Amino acid sequence: MNEKIIALIYDFDKTLSPKDMQEYAFIPELDMESKDFWTKCNEKMRFNNMDQILAYMRVMIEESHGKAIVTQKKFFEQGKNVELFKGVPDWFKRVNNYAAKLGFKIEHYIISSGIKSIIEGTSIADEFKEIYAAEFCYDDGGVPYWPALAVNYTSKTQFLFRINKGILNVIENEKLNEYMPENERRIPFKNMIYVGDGLTDIPSMKVVKSSGGHSIAVYQGDKKAEVNRMVLQERVDFVVEADYSQNSTMENRVFAIVDKIAADDNIIVLHNKDIEIAKEEKEEKQKEKWIRGDTEVAVENYADNASVVPKCPTCKADMVLRTVKKGGKAGTKFWGCSEFPNCRGSLPYNSDN
Repeated sequence: MNEKIIALIYDFDKTLSPKDMQEYAFIPELDMESKDFWTKCNEKMRFNNMDQILAYMRVMIEESHGKAIVTQKKFFEQGKNVELFKGVPDWFKRVNNYAAKLGFKIEHYIISSGIKSIIEGTSIADEFKEIYAAEFCYDDGGVPYWPALAVNYTSKTQFLFRINKGILNVIENEKLNEYMPENERRIPFKNMIYVGDGLTDIPSMKVVKSSGGHSIAVYQGDKKAEVNRMVLQERVDFVVEADYSQNSTMENRVFAIVDKIAADDNIIVLHNKDIEIAKEEKEEKQKEKWIRGDTEVAVENYADNASVVPKCPTCKADMVLRTVKKGGKAGTKFWGCSEFPNCRGSLPYNSDN
């Protein structure tokens, strides 16, 4: 594939934004404290032995009854209230431009356990090639009534393979699970950078890191100890403060990774070029041996009447009259393909011709 792409993949809550996205507008509109909301979610999860993401999605529906109007459009509007870490708004342009100078295109992706419609309402939504996040089924009035997609900590990894293979539609499951040779995959794992905030992203970080890509754990304030453990346990490559501004540690680390990806790509190009040169030189030497007659057969001028020259039974090229130079059949003439050594077709020679 000619286009060289790097995938920058992000969690959302506490990675690009300081808090869980529900805490900016959804929970306040319920007249609840954030800690009370999340406590109810955990109680729902434990009581029903249910997935944590499904539990909070169910609580969102239950708690909104009679308290707030909740629709898909409302979620989108709530996205406008979501705050972003320092430097995030102009981060995408800076990293895109840097990669472009090295001949690469950056594609940005979100893989989040948050609500997709809220993320789509944020000021940076248009920066992403694809947003993978939790979704509801909505009735004709746009009111959520059932989960359509829950993205938990381990299911996040499936989206890495969607990005890897270029199968981005979440309902294309059969095609996703079909075998695809590594050289046909749209974005190799070595060209992936995963940015997350902690334990919830470890499965994805580990998959990317162990597959040749790079993972970055971000932290804010005094919460560095947790991510320090992750780098010491070799679950991530880098630990970086959640600051995306110009000349920040985040920018320096990502730019360094982009440099490495570009350098590795160049090494592969040079390696493949040397292989092609070696093949060409080997073929030239073989042809020279045939011209000098150094091998077992030598090329001989054939009859002036070209109509008697047969076609190669293998590739249909004209054949050349040759003579065996060595061995028990020395002096014997035969027809050999003019495309030798690329084609080894031959026919017996009849002197009556």
